[in-house]
Amino acid sequence: PNQVRNWVITYLPTSVRGVWLYLYLVIDVWSRKIVAWDVAEREDSKIAADLVGRACLRERISKSRPHPLILHADNGNAMRAATLESRLEELGVLRSFSRPRVSNDNPFSESLFRTVKYRPDYPRRPFQSVEKACAWVAEFVDWYNHRHRHSGIRFVTPDQSHSGEAQAICRHRERVYEKAKEQHPRQIGRAHV
Repeated sequence: PNQVRNWVITYLPTSVRGVWLYLYLVIDVWSRKIVAWDVAEREDSKIAADLVGRACLRERISKSRPHPLILHADNGNAMRAATLESRLEELGVLRSFSRPRVSNDNPFSESLFRTVKYRPDYPRRPFQSVEKACAWVAEFVDWYNHRHRHSGIRFVTPDQSHSGEAQAICRHRERVYEKAKEQHPRQIGRAHV
């Protein structure tokens, strides 16, 4: 964890046609944990710079690290802005960008946004306010980080992966599986043929 992060902005619908809210998300690529998020009424590099700064402070990312954190993004205006670039330089964070006109260079964020928007509890109606959108996103982030068993990280939660608990959980699963295989070799063996 805390080696490569990915961040992106997506739209959230409002009750006013043509007006959107912007969901900013920063995820740790290795653990898939959402390390920072914000909902705003505009896309703005200052909001992005503050968000990334808060995420680095929370995770104790500093310039004194032996290997700098890499922050990957697509080629949006907020991602390439000088405000964000100067903030990242202050933090000792290196930037990485998707290739131009390549839509699948940011798969972790795109997959996460699909999870966001296809959740059964995703509101069927547009958000009435920034506060209501923030409340929903806060619940989603809590569920995603602490209860969602992620298939890309061996069915542990992103928080378990980020904190290092996942290794012990996976070792325990392997011991349970091996014990079951010893007790029922014909049943377990057939499943893997």
